[in-house]
Amino acid sequence: MPRFWNWILILGGAALILVEVMLGGFAGFDLVLIGSSFVVGGAIGLYFNNVYLGMFVGGVLCAAYILAGRRFVRARLHVKGVESNADAAIGRQGVVLARIERHQAGRVRVGDEEWRAVSAEGASTPIPEGAEITVAGVDGVTLQVR
Repeated sequence: MPRFWNWILILGGAALILVEVMLGGFAGFDLVLIGSSFVVGGAIGLYFNNVYLGMFVGGVLCAAYILAGRRFVRARLHVKGVESNADAAIGRQGVVLARIERHQAGRVRVGDEEWRAVSAEGASTPIPEGAEITVAGVDGVTLQVR
């Protein structure tokens, strides 16, 4: 019977690793390391034919990771945010293609792309066709311009 629980540790750890890999690292590598702790604990329990040793080793490794190793891994596993195309437009200059009224959207060209645009918060006058604008913000796929 002791071998059964060691195999449960190994298979449960492998399942945690697979879940992390299948979901694209959503838990920030935590499930891989916790699963690895279970796999190592189960393997040691199998080697020594002692379920208590396997659970103890798995528990100690898991606790060590959660208490100390997690900060170390999180500090070095920094995911860089990638700006979307719309967010990258903020602060860029463009030209009005279709007049922008206070409560009516127009069209602007920023770089090589055309966008739907509205006046940014606080703008009270319409922006005529041909005027140069600066992108102040983004709301969905609509640029807020000044």
